[in-house]
Order: sequence, then structure tokens, then C-alpha cells
Amino acid sequence: MLNEKEIKSGLGYFTMGWYLITQSGLRRFVIMPIILNIILMIGLFGLFITQAQNMIDWVMGFLPDWLSWMSAILFIVSLALILMLFYFSFTMLSGFIAAPFNGLLAEKVEKMLTGEVLIETGTWDFIKDIPRMLAREWQKLYYSLPRYLILFLLGFIPVVGQSIVPIVAFIFGAWMTAIQYCDYPFDNHKIPFKTMRFKLAQNRAQSLLFGTLVTLCTFVPIVNLVIMPVAVCGATAMWVDTYRKTLYDGQSTKTKENSTALSTETQGTNVSQFNNIVSN
Repeated sequence: MLNEKEIKSGLGYFTMGWYLITQSGLRRFVIMPIILNIILMIGLFGLFITQAQNMIDWVMGFLPDWLSWMSAILFIVSLALILMLFYFSFTMLSGFIAAPFNGLLAEKVEKMLTGEVLIETGTWDFIKDIPRMLAREWQKLYYSLPRYLILFLLGFIPVVGQSIVPIVAFIFGAWMTAIQYCDYPFDNHKIPFKTMRFKLAQNRAQSLLFGTLVTLCTFVPIVNLVIMPVAVCGATAMWVDTYRKTLYDGQSTKTKENSTALSTETQGTNVSQFNNIVSN
């Protein structure tokens, strides 16, 4: 049964992401993910243009003569699977390349929403934290890759591969998108990856709608170049409003000391105020 409150909140956090990237204190942290996104998009698009036909021919080569009447259907399915492969490659590579910058952006968004004064870190501290961030990206890859591979292979099953698999693949892609961007604020507070997945699953409708909206935007030209920082901002607002109190505020002092953020004073700004601004 769909949870109306979760659906509204999923749409609200997505909308809030667009609002937050326009704030003066965040713009400079938004620029670098956008530049990296543009470079990666151009590179993968060029690869797709040059290799798509060869990949389709390779897939069509597995079709036996007695199923030649299905060639048109298989062509469409092959194209859809290749697009899914390139989308997965883009998501995976952009996650690895932009992870440090997205983590920093999530940190700044949380500071703006909660009024926390974060621990000041220098360039060397930021560099030392990069291996941990990249290790977290490997966790996501380890979780998603076997599932994507299974869906890819199921796509070759007649009827099932042309009807059910594309729908399941899209839903799983939306779920992975929610995991990808919500993980930045969770990881900033050293929340384990498994715990993060469990908490997102508790609000599955909210997570899936947010992930679906972000996924759809990745297929829209121009919009897909800025959707990464938008998603990070929206996911961070979701963390602050939905998960932070139970996961971060309830941590022990020792755990908090290892976290990215410590609350030492407030500035009177919170996520509720931003919710009111967006709704108005």
C-alpha cells in the first residue's frame, strides 16, 4: 500500500534540491560536480555513438534463424539493455569521480539546514578522507553489480525479458539512485552502508519516488548535467528531516567525534523553514 506522506515528502525533497543549489553559500560547491558530470557525459556519449551498433550486432548474433521473426523486438530490447548498461556505467563512474565533492556538498547543505558549525578541515584532511569515500563507492558497486548482471541476463528470456525485466530494471535503478545520493550525508556521519539501506527501505515509497525523479532527469538533455548536485542537496535534506535525529543524535559521544559534523552552536536555520519556502 502506497504511503501518501512518503510520496509527498519524496517529491518535496526533490523540489528542495533544485531550490538549494541556487543558494549563494552552496553555489561554489555545486560547480565542480557539474563540470565533472559534463566531461564524463561527453566521453560516454561519444563511446555510445561509436560502439552502440557493434554491441547491437553482437547481441543479435545470438538469435537463431527460427526466431528471426523476433528480430525487431530483440533489436528494441538490445537497445534498451545497452542504454541501461551505459546509464549504469555513467552512474558508477560519476559516483567514483565526484564522491569527494558530493560528500563536501552534502556537508555544506547539512550545515545550512541545521545551523551546525562543522569541524573545520584543511586540504590535507580532505585528501586523507578520499580513500574512505571511494571505499564506500565500492560497497555500492558490490551491492548493485550482481543484481544488474542478473537483470541483464534475464533480458534474453523470451516474453519475460521484453515485458517484466525492463520494469524491474527501472525500479531497481531508481532504488540504486536513491542509495547513491542519500549515501553521501549518511557516510559523512560514518553510518554503515547496511544500516543506510535498511533505513531507506523503511521509507521505501519516499526513496523510490525520489530516485525515480532523479533517474528520469538523467535522460533529459541539459537537465542531466546539473541533476547530480540537485540530488545530493535533496538527499541531504531528506537525511536531516527523516533520519538524522534517530541515527546521528542517538550516537555515542565517541562516534560523534569521528563524524564529519559536530553541533557547537546554531544559526537558527532548519529544514522546516526550507520546506515552508519551497511549498510557498
